[in-house]
Amino acid sequence: MDIRAFFALPIPERVARALADYSDALCEYDRGLDATWVDSSSYHLTLCFLDEISLDQVQQLEQEARKVLCDVSPFRVPLDTLDYYPVNPQLSLVAALTSEPAPLADLQQKLAKVVERAGVGYHERGFRPHVTLGRLPADNRFNVPETWPDLSETAPADTVVLFQSRPGERGSVYTPLFDIPLSAGAGSL
Repeated sequence: MDIRAFFALPIPERVARALADYSDALCEYDRGLDATWVDSSSYHLTLCFLDEISLDQVQQLEQEARKVLCDVSPFRVPLDTLDYYPVNPQLSLVAALTSEPAPLADLQQKLAKVVERAGVGYHERGFRPHVTLGRLPADNRFNVPETWPDLSETAPADTVVLFQSRPGERGSVYTPLFDIPLSAGAGSL
C-alpha cells in the first residue's frame, strides 16, 4: 500500500485560530468562489512533500529522522507574510509564509538527508515552507490584493511530524504517522 506523506510542523490552536481570521478576511478576494479554504484544524507548516511511500519506508524514515534531528534545537517561526502563488500547472495556493526562512531551510536540508537515506523521492523544485490557507485551481479568478493584510504570528518549531495525506469529503485528511520532538541543547523557545 502506497502512502502520500509530507513532513511538517504542527500549528498550535491559538496560532491556527488567528490564521483562520486572516483566511476569513482573504475570502473577499476570491471573486469567483474558486478557493477551497482549509479548515484551521488542518493547518500545519509544510516542510517537505514526499513521493508515495510504503509502510516499510515509514519505519525507515522515522529511524533516519530520529538520528538526523537529535541535535536540532527548537526555534520560533515568524509567520508574517501572505502570498498567492502557483504550485504546479493545476494548483495555486494562498499561504502564510515566513520572512525569515533560514532556520526552516536548515531544517529542510536535514529532512532532505533523511529522505535520501531512506531512498524516497521528494518534491523540491520551487517549494517554499508554508501554511496553506486556501487552494485554487490554476485557472481561477482570485483577485490578488495589492496590499495584503498585516500578518504577525509566531509558531513554535518544536516537533517535526510525518503526516499521511488522504482525500476526504471536505478536503484532505491528515494523519500523523510519527512525530519527533526537537529538544537538543538549550533551545530558543
